[in-house]
Amino acid sequence: PPSQVNTAAPDFDLPNLAGGKTSLASYRGKVVVVDFWATWCGPCIEEIPGYIALQKKYGPDGLVIVGVSMDRRGPAHVKQFAQAKGMNYTLVMGDEAVVEAFGSFQAIPTTFLISRDGRILNQKTGAAPAEEYEKLVQAALK
Repeated sequence: PPSQVNTAAPDFDLPNLAGGKTSLASYRGKVVVVDFWATWCGPCIEEIPGYIALQKKYGPDGLVIVGVSMDRRGPAHVKQFAQAKGMNYTLVMGDEAVVEAFGSFQAIPTTFLISRDGRILNQKTGAAPAEEYEKLVQAALK
């Protein structure tokens, strides 16, 4: 599928683990990392500590990380997993429609870095070293 980079990020309004909804539009003005992942996906899990660290370090500068869970087992399962891992960022439940909106990618983790004005700056598939990804985040926050 064609890369989504430099296009406007599609908005979504997805169920979060608190029982409400989270929309991408509500984070306009912030740098957003949208990470499509699942609790059964090894490379996804490898990346979680890095995202926890990024959220802690750059949250005050306007970074928001949103994990879009592709788990079929429902929010209670994801919530339990997130608590066990100490995940400190927003988690929502994804569906086929949101995957299609983001270009119908085939693999997870697939992660999008979105600028303060809502454009996709970077799309990556698979796990990447946290230090490498941090450089992209720093550049986006500047």
